[in-house]
Amino acid sequence: MKPISWGSAWRISSNNGKPSQGEASVEAKLNKDEVRAAYRKVAWVYDLWSGLTESKARRRCLEVAAIKDGESVLEVAVGTGILFEKILALNPTGRNEGIDLTEEMVTRARARAQKSGASGYDLKVGDAYHLEHADHAFDVVLNNYMFDLIPEKDFVVVLSEFRRVLRPGGRLVLVNMTTGAGWFNTVWEWLYKTWPSLLGGCRGIELTPYVKEVGFEQVRREYVRQLFFPSEVISGVKP
Repeated sequence: MKPISWGSAWRISSNNGKPSQGEASVEAKLNKDEVRAAYRKVAWVYDLWSGLTESKARRRCLEVAAIKDGESVLEVAVGTGILFEKILALNPTGRNEGIDLTEEMVTRARARAQKSGASGYDLKVGDAYHLEHADHAFDVVLNNYMFDLIPEKDFVVVLSEFRRVLRPGGRLVLVNMTTGAGWFNTVWEWLYKTWPSLLGGCRGIELTPYVKEVGFEQVRREYVRQLFFPSEVISGVKP
């Protein structure tokens, strides 16, 4: 969950985006159990917060993913199913699966999916560190606002799992809270260092170098700002 911000989004290409790659990110302050507890508490208001701070980046995530009906799609960290509902609409005859760390979020995602009238999907509690899927199982893997929760030392571990379950030529699209350009970035950093639970444990990161490190190709990064809240949309292809 992110703090409330208002306004429109703008984005710039990975070649011209700010800040530059390689800038050190703030270390994660909440462990997995603390993250799970935080999201259990905010599940009932998550949609409101998400709509005000993340909706532009989520829309861009779907545009970049370019899901084609009939594909196999996995969303890791579905939350309340905001993005998963849209995946179902884009891929009605395909295979759609989603996992989340907390039962509270999965329950809300299931309710949203059921209301959509879609079929052919599977939503369950799962751990991004250990995906319960076979190698080369999916055409597309999507993940929104999760890496900004986990320790930097675990980035390669989780990305390697994403790569494992993707088929050759499969597409990865990630959205994270990132480090912004301007005075407002210091506000987010101060809030995170002072009161990390207010941000749901999220902090600004830059994931592109790690995506390249685990072997993804055609890696691109876009910077999306919803007023003063900075997000990055990263895509890559498994060779």
